[in-house]
Amino acid sequence: LGLLECCARCLIGAPFASLVATGLCFFGVALFCGCGHEALTGTEQLIETYFSKNYQDYEYLIDVIHAFQYVIYGTASFFFLYGALLLAEGFYTTGAVRQIFGDYKTTICGKGLSATVTGGPKGRGARGPQRAHSLQRVCQCLGKWLGHPDKFVGITYVLTIIWLLVFACSAVPVYIYFNTWTTCQSIANPSKTSASIGSLCADARMYGVLPWNAFPGKVCGSNLLSICKTSEFQMTFHLFIAAFVGAAATLVSLLTFMIAATYNFAVLKLMGRGTKF
Repeated sequence: LGLLECCARCLIGAPFASLVATGLCFFGVALFCGCGHEALTGTEQLIETYFSKNYQDYEYLIDVIHAFQYVIYGTASFFFLYGALLLAEGFYTTGAVRQIFGDYKTTICGKGLSATVTGGPKGRGARGPQRAHSLQRVCQCLGKWLGHPDKFVGITYVLTIIWLLVFACSAVPVYIYFNTWTTCQSIANPSKTSASIGSLCADARMYGVLPWNAFPGKVCGSNLLSICKTSEFQMTFHLFIAAFVGAAATLVSLLTFMIAATYNFAVLKLMGRGTKF
């Protein structure tokens, strides 16, 4: 078979769940990392401009923000690489599963894979040992590395637990900015609240963003309303919301990857090799 024909037949066994999960993973990670990076920069500017006049008050905060931005770079690189590996694993194991059920025609690539993943014959036929095709050798080497869905399930499970924490942490700045925005709405419509405008404040110290001795640390009344109307505040607020949505999309993609890999692993173990758990 030619290379194009082999690729065309391999596409018959395309793992659609893994394709959707990969798209969600790339989209979510790009949204989370890109928007999160810019939102942290906007937060730093707001703190420097309105909530503290002393650099020592927010020096530690700036160090934390810069550290998180470097972590974001590493997170983006890791997830793009791991997403590509999960997609490749999905192609290989899905092809083997469909071959077991008879929905997938065996090609040179499929024979090399099935010999490695499902424990089938490895190059010996009725005539004795046969020389493996070069493409089959490549597929066998890739299959030895990618044809272990159990390992991918374990790694993806751990990543999902970690990303749950990231997802929860990404909701914290959204909550803080939403509270500030709600306070600004109350100041803009004094008839809807019984409190005086001067007592409505946004205190960065109560969220642990600044130390308690920071000055002024909080902004109240009309000054706070003017901050909420700035483009910096509006942009930062929406960027944190976008980062939260990106974290949610990445979490859904990891769950989808884990479900698909678990299904392929179960089928290959129960039907491919005929072994028990």
